[in-house]
Amino acid sequence: MSKKRKLEFRPNDFVVYPAHGVGRIVSIEKQEIAGIELELFVISFEKDKMTLRVPTHKATEVGMRSLSSPEVVSKAMDTLRGKAKVKRAMWSRRAQEYEQKINSGDLIAIAEVVRDLHRTDDQREQSYSERQLYEAALERLTREVAAVDGSDEGEAQKKVDAVLLSRAA
Repeated sequence: MSKKRKLEFRPNDFVVYPAHGVGRIVSIEKQEIAGIELELFVISFEKDKMTLRVPTHKATEVGMRSLSSPEVVSKAMDTLRGKAKVKRAMWSRRAQEYEQKINSGDLIAIAEVVRDLHRTDDQREQSYSERQLYEAALERLTREVAAVDGSDEGEAQKKVDAVLLSRAA
């Protein structure tokens, strides 16, 4: 069972960890924890200056996945072009849903959050918590788009902004 996992992710691969976004596997190491020998993926999240160690046998169970395909990125861009779905539920309930979508690691769900929370200049201003959720979703989206395209985050940000602006026009 653990043999199959080893083939799935290798050092220098970009992976998506649901709660943290895009990271790069730096190495696979063995460590003894509480008397048990474990094999761990060492994942580096450069932007957050964070290193995460995930047991190799638990990687897919916790939702770690490889980068989305270009087709999924294009579907996410199509999702951004769509009309924002404004729910009439209380903000606390909507905020919880948005948070779950962001932490799901699903690129299309993250694109839905960006689409729904995006504001143009002529719309009312966002509350602090709305802006926090929007920025978190936008950052996750642009990081994955950049990693899939092999570009830097600035270019990915421009690509996402262009799609959001074209929708407003």
